[in-house]
Amino acid sequence: MTINLFDDNAWASLRPLSFTRPVADLRVGILTIAQKWEQHLNAKTGYLTVPYLSVKYPAQPDASLSINGSVCPDEGLLEAIDRLRDGEVLKQEDLLLAYRAPFGTSPEELNALKSVAYEPSIIRILHPEDIFKNNDIELRKDFSLLTKGRSSAILSSTNVILGDQVFVEEGGGAECATLNSLNGPIYIGKNSQIWEGAHIRGSFALCHDSQVKMGAKIYGQTTIGPFSRVGGEINNAVIWGYSSKGHEGYLGNSVMGQWCNIGADTNNSNLKNNYAPVKIWDYTQDDFRETGLLFCGMIMADHAKCGINTMFNTGSVIGVGANVFGAGFPKTFLPDFSWGGAQGFETYRLDKMFETAEQVLKRRNLPFEEVERNILTAVFELTKSYRS
Repeated sequence: MTINLFDDNAWASLRPLSFTRPVADLRVGILTIAQKWEQHLNAKTGYLTVPYLSVKYPAQPDASLSINGSVCPDEGLLEAIDRLRDGEVLKQEDLLLAYRAPFGTSPEELNALKSVAYEPSIIRILHPEDIFKNNDIELRKDFSLLTKGRSSAILSSTNVILGDQVFVEEGGGAECATLNSLNGPIYIGKNSQIWEGAHIRGSFALCHDSQVKMGAKIYGQTTIGPFSRVGGEINNAVIWGYSSKGHEGYLGNSVMGQWCNIGADTNNSNLKNNYAPVKIWDYTQDDFRETGLLFCGMIMADHAKCGINTMFNTGSVIGVGANVFGAGFPKTFLPDFSWGGAQGFETYRLDKMFETAEQVLKRRNLPFEEVERNILTAVFELTKSYRS
């Protein structure tokens, strides 16, 4: 079975996280949204996304089923999609959820198809903060999906284990750690390790080939993506993968993209001193938007970096390829490909940023391919106005 996952207006409102990927490639819970649909439908997925991303994320031209890439699957939605017939579209009010029609069907042609209403509540990722807001419920759903009917690998007796919701994949392990699953499941991916003295409360996911360093303190509703290494204190944060927060410092109510690095003793604020709701930069409004959240930390897009002792205020947005350093609190919106800190910013030259990215990927034995360069070049051009 093949399906396409299409982007709608969520792609624009999820920037800067979506600048470098379709919405369905966002990780929330243990899996990306695309991986969730693949698992549930036993399907191969393609993407209907913006042109500059389509080389890396191609469509499946033989797919007759297309699903909104910002929507997470659940039992009711899966049943409704299964009942959907050729020439029908599934909608929740004006929101297009799915349709069965040949590849290349135009928006006008879609409007002419028979509409089927879907009323139950859904989980949709529309804004960056929706990722950490919904991480707990999606992590629990993914845990059930991935572990159903399977047996966990055995953990070392050196650990203190509370509760019975700990699942370890082959090659995963922990030594002298505290794993508390009384309030939520704990998932340890293939070849991932939790080092001595770490304290972890569920819900928590450590995806494959990642490490939690000694003495780390990790609270619930947290996901660490593949090929990542973390330490210090983390609470309700999602790190997508190939990123490092390896030292002391606090990360909370936050999202961190791929190929990011947070310097030692870096902290983010997730609560304003006056307990007011947090505002966050919104690319669709070219202004700050009220999130309605009391707790909201930072959003860090792909390839962003910060130096030691960086201090991020509540609701900080750090764009693609930004490099932040120096004393004091930088602005709460740091444009894509900006270089500097609280004392001011200049443009991070693309050739210099590419040199760093090439070295970062080389450390993972991966090439910095032309398709990645082209995507980053497109983002650089799209975001020029924010750096002027």
